[in-house]
Amino acid sequence: MIRLTVPNLNFNDVRQNLDKVITSGWLTRGAMTEQFENSVSQYVNTRYAIAVNSGTSALHLALLSVGVGSNDEVLVPAYTFPATANVVENCGAHTVLVDIDLDSFNISVQDLKRKITSRTKAIIVVHQFGTPANMSSIIKIARARKIKIIEDAACAIGAEYNNKMCGSMSDVACFSFHPRKIITTGEGGMITTNNLKIARFCQQMRNHGSKLKGSLPSFERAGFNFRISEVAAAIGISQMKRIMFFIKERRRIARQLNRLLGKNDLFSRPYFFEDRKQVFQSYVILLNKKINRELFIGGLKKFDIESTIGNYAIHIQPYFRRKYDYKVSDLPSAYEAYKRSVSLPFYPGLTSLQIQKLVKSVLSVGDKLYEL
Repeated sequence: MIRLTVPNLNFNDVRQNLDKVITSGWLTRGAMTEQFENSVSQYVNTRYAIAVNSGTSALHLALLSVGVGSNDEVLVPAYTFPATANVVENCGAHTVLVDIDLDSFNISVQDLKRKITSRTKAIIVVHQFGTPANMSSIIKIARARKIKIIEDAACAIGAEYNNKMCGSMSDVACFSFHPRKIITTGEGGMITTNNLKIARFCQQMRNHGSKLKGSLPSFERAGFNFRISEVAAAIGISQMKRIMFFIKERRRIARQLNRLLGKNDLFSRPYFFEDRKQVFQSYVILLNKKINRELFIGGLKKFDIESTIGNYAIHIQPYFRRKYDYKVSDLPSAYEAYKRSVSLPFYPGLTSLQIQKLVKSVLSVGDKLYEL
């Protein structure tokens, strides 16, 4: 089977790091975590990086760090993984969904302007599939209204917008290191910021709200256990050494797929933006409206090719639909993206034979379904 993704690990390097963890006797909050944080902050070009146990935990702390709470509104793109919206609800705030632009799958600046109210506390900007959002326009809007910006850069470590790294252009940003991401620690996440107050808050909150006073911890906030393990950090250090290789390969394979799949009536391919350096966490196509997405995914499975949907339309998920009384037509582009997007196998290590089989199968299945 051609899998959707295969993590790319340097086993010898990882083993060496794990040996250091085991011999040190520290399985959490040790030297590996600090080294991993330093490598990410230097790469992303921020003053601080705080490692946590997942990208979702990073988002949760990011919202709390900028003061999001009861009765606040947070603007969230309507096409994203549910975690982006769930954390808003878990902070006691209200999720206000914003439609997207289909060319980038990112938040629509025009709809964003329409959704801002006096209760808007923050905007979560998702860099979908490793394509940076239109940050210059979003920053201009947010700063004029004193609205906080949180980058959900779960898919976008290494991506750049106008020569600025994703994760460095906001009040606070979040990364995920799930196995489908650019680099992986198995499970894990990172918060980046240039704000010392936010950094200290997140450092405390990931460890039960504690702060050292002398030799003992003082529990000054009602915090969480969001710590990353030393084992995960050890894998992350190894991954960061190879991040430029991963990104170079992803861009190369994305260009190759775009060229081999060609322009056709079956689907639109990922768009390359001149003002943005994308990292292609996923390779997502948008099917022609005549093609049934479920049948397309099933057709590829018959060729032993794994594929899945691009992402979710949050407004049609049962919780958000019930709470906010959303209709499908309220966020039309998000719904179109949800119904028509397909994420194809994509990762460094795809062989030429696999790419050829993938292209041939995608075009074959698409042709058959288009003619139905």
